[in-house]
Amino acid sequence: MIKSELIQKIADENPHLYQRDVERIVGTIFDEIINAMANGNRVELRGFGAFSVKQRDARVGRNPRTGESVDVAEKHVPFFKTGKLLRDRLNGM
Repeated sequence: MIKSELIQKIADENPHLYQRDVERIVGTIFDEIINAMANGNRVELRGFGAFSVKQRDARVGRNPRTGESVDVAEKHVPFFKTGKLLRDRLNGM
């Protein structure tokens, strides 16, 4: 499902809300998740999962084409851990 499909589904299930209001609500939720993660905070949605940021240390990598050593800088990457309810649904329990 993509963002526009999510917005349409919410709008269809809530006919009392205007489409533009649903777009603003969904956009605000995503923006808040992004801002929290950018500040290094963890975002937990009970039953769905938790978003967090993991730090990857600097290391020496290899260029696969030439075999030359390459310095890879430290970086922060998003990480998602599923909640129990989501895992159970995916596994048919």
